[in-house]
Amino acid sequence: MNATESKEDRQFRDSIREWMAEHLTGEFEPLRHANGLGSPGYTADLAKRWEQELAKGAWTGLSWPKAYGGRELSLAQQMIFHEVYVQCGGPGRLGHIGETLLAPTLMAFGTEAQKNQFLPGILKGTTYWAQGYSEPGAGSDLAGVQTLAKQDPTTGEWVIDGQKVWTSWAHESDWIFVLARCEAGSSRHHGLIFLLVPLKQAGITLQPIRQITGEAEFNEVFLDGARTASSCVLGEPGQGWAVAMYLLHCERGASTLGQQAHFQNELNTLIQVAQHNGAMQQHDIRQRIARAILGLQTLRYHALRTCGDNAPARASSISKYTWSNWRRSLGELAMDVLGVEGNIQSTDADQTALQRLWLVSRADTIYAGSNEIQLNLMAERALQMPK
Repeated sequence: MNATESKEDRQFRDSIREWMAEHLTGEFEPLRHANGLGSPGYTADLAKRWEQELAKGAWTGLSWPKAYGGRELSLAQQMIFHEVYVQCGGPGRLGHIGETLLAPTLMAFGTEAQKNQFLPGILKGTTYWAQGYSEPGAGSDLAGVQTLAKQDPTTGEWVIDGQKVWTSWAHESDWIFVLARCEAGSSRHHGLIFLLVPLKQAGITLQPIRQITGEAEFNEVFLDGARTASSCVLGEPGQGWAVAMYLLHCERGASTLGQQAHFQNELNTLIQVAQHNGAMQQHDIRQRIARAILGLQTLRYHALRTCGDNAPARASSISKYTWSNWRRSLGELAMDVLGVEGNIQSTDADQTALQRLWLVSRADTIYAGSNEIQLNLMAERALQMPK
């Protein structure tokens, strides 16, 4: 990435600010700077209406080909959007899983009928998706999934039995994509299938998982004879691992800049509190804040260096490990800035935000591949070290 923006890109940046200032008001004002479900002011119904407002403004499908209703923006402009969106107070995106993860995978592996069926609803913000990957015995080790899918010889439908866990927003979603085992006796990466499954059916039960923050954005998903049509296989039966890995690759995209803009907001709040309550007078706190600022700048330039199809694999492999450890440290710093006040419930918005930062950041080094798994991947895949 070229860190110097063109005149066209600067104008694009200004157009985003203008649109956000005009539209993130009125009924959408409670969503300003709300990071997602559980944040004050953030409700699923309002977040879905916001997704539809973004769609009307042509702010969805930025990277999609024009043939599918997208804008085919350059990578630089996609990154600008995600960064400015958060800077302007844009809330967490309830449509992220469908638009950013599933849609590109549909375009790569889907039939024309599948694309015509699913892409329009994702683009318009009227259809929402959950990710059915992790299981109680297969979290970071995705290849260990044991959910079974068998084809009904009478109807041709796929019948699914198993359990998924840590399923974000399943209770607010319409569909779930499920990685399951479809070949008897298969193991690890072999014999898997990638299925598109309607959530609102008798064979699926959702059980919310209460988090340390008191919220429940995650769910357990129990599949007991759940069914989906034979036309809802993405890719070929037995080749589900390749589809699943392609989808995960889509996570490491332009939206990384939006994530880091959110981190910057958290860091700004921390600095304001430290200045207000006197914590900034402590030498150790000042030094740790300085390191946090430098660390976030490093993360940003690393993201600029590694976004795109030509990103160096070794450099890209450290991204999740690096940002998750940085933010976990930021959460610890937030509690030290608050001092004893951090142990007390408060109506102060900044204090509550820093307490929530600490609680939420404890999971950063666990989900989406724990630290231990990330280090193994770096050693084995990036450095080609023996197991």
